[in-house]
Amino acid sequence: MSTAHRDVVVAGLADLRERERIVVEVDGLELGVYFHEGEVRAWHNACPHQGGPVCQGKIMPRTIQPLREDRKNAGPAFHPADRNIVCPWHGFEFDVLTGRHPANPDVGLRPIPVRVEDDEVIVTI
Repeated sequence: MSTAHRDVVVAGLADLRERERIVVEVDGLELGVYFHEGEVRAWHNACPHQGGPVCQGKIMPRTIQPLREDRKNAGPAFHPADRNIVCPWHGFEFDVLTGRHPANPDVGLRPIPVRVEDDEVIVTI
């Protein structure tokens, strides 16, 4: 049995750029579409941990642990550019652009093919 894929316009690029994220439903499939650092990504709205609505979570800077010159911990800080999606159910985090969990690269969000044409954001489902 073959499944036919189809393209669906889910947003205008200017609107997505301004909002940074939208969560939409297409044919019963919920997905999050993100604009960050000039890139567009789309992910299934299901956390791999326990199926929570991950794309409805906060978008936060990635936490880092910088070191002082004496190589001692300088305390937590935020990365100036990297952003993580934080699942609202249990706080699992995923990189907005790669969909990967920061501590376990084998865990990640399921991608949805997405592209921009003529200032329209199009997903393939």
